[in-house]
Amino acid sequence: MIRNAIPLTLVLFLSFLVRGSAPIPAYAEATTTLRVATLLPPGSAYNDILRAWNRTLKKETDNRVQLRFYTGGSQGDERDFVRKMRVGQMDAAIVTTTGLGILVRPVLVLTLPGLIESYDQLDRARAALNDRFSDLFRKSGVELLTWADAGKARIFSAHEFAAPADIKSLRPWAWKDDPIFAHYLKVIGANPVRLGLNEVYAGLQTRMVDTVPCSAVAAIALQWFTKLKYMAKQNYSIVVGAIIVERKKFEELSKEDQQALRDTAHKMTSAFQSMARRDDAAAYQSLLKRGIIEVDLDANKAAWDDAASQTRAQLTGLVYSRSLLQEVERVVQGK
Repeated sequence: MIRNAIPLTLVLFLSFLVRGSAPIPAYAEATTTLRVATLLPPGSAYNDILRAWNRTLKKETDNRVQLRFYTGGSQGDERDFVRKMRVGQMDAAIVTTTGLGILVRPVLVLTLPGLIESYDQLDRARAALNDRFSDLFRKSGVELLTWADAGKARIFSAHEFAAPADIKSLRPWAWKDDPIFAHYLKVIGANPVRLGLNEVYAGLQTRMVDTVPCSAVAAIALQWFTKLKYMAKQNYSIVVGAIIVERKKFEELSKEDQQALRDTAHKMTSAFQSMARRDDAAAYQSLLKRGIIEVDLDANKAAWDDAASQTRAQLTGLVYSRSLLQEVERVVQGK
């Protein structure tokens, strides 16, 4: 029995050595974890969509790529997201106008007041200009995975307003890195108070600011509505967003995994976008029920249109080219 056991032991030992020198099988490959920063509040329904995205991506890549989300502004404001991506502290981010504009200023053409006011217009403009903007983002060091949006941007205030002139005596907030709305306010004759997003609620409490541009769903999610009384019936633009990933990190992935990341991001934002648009409309009605007063701007439409037109004209050549503005206008008008 002992003589027969020796060859078997030797075989097992040699087999172990052979396995130890063989290449690591595919299922044992290290997992790449992409760190994603977002301002989305933790615990919201949108986080369920993010978790579903991660599960799908892991499945599509056989666990080679996964996502770790840092929600609720835990990584700072969108300027911080961009900075941390550049120094390797974050790999990706879900950003809105501010983050996009820091990376590629001309993309802010999509947020001009009075230019794009419906989702259909926005969808057409992004589809037509996607390749052009993708190249610009790539040159800035990030990969544009997919577009998103977060509701209709309208003006909210603690004080009654109806015409642009009414804003002059108020204290309107403008995001630190958003040149579009800040310039719009200057055209109107108002002085913007520049704050980071995370500073706005405190600013509303202390009345450092009393007027804000945002979507209805954001007004509720950020609890700003508790300090406000009036909201415009008409929106002046759409809150544009996107998912971006640091280019070098993206290029470390295999072509197969790059495509899986892009495809699953598209599927995620499709669900996200549908929910955001539905929720924004529902949030608007909810705010009315909560006592927020609707302000119909149509009686002063000419004055609002004039301020928007002046803003677009004055920023041409500074933020975006005339040809880009004309291209967006053509697409929006369906030409």
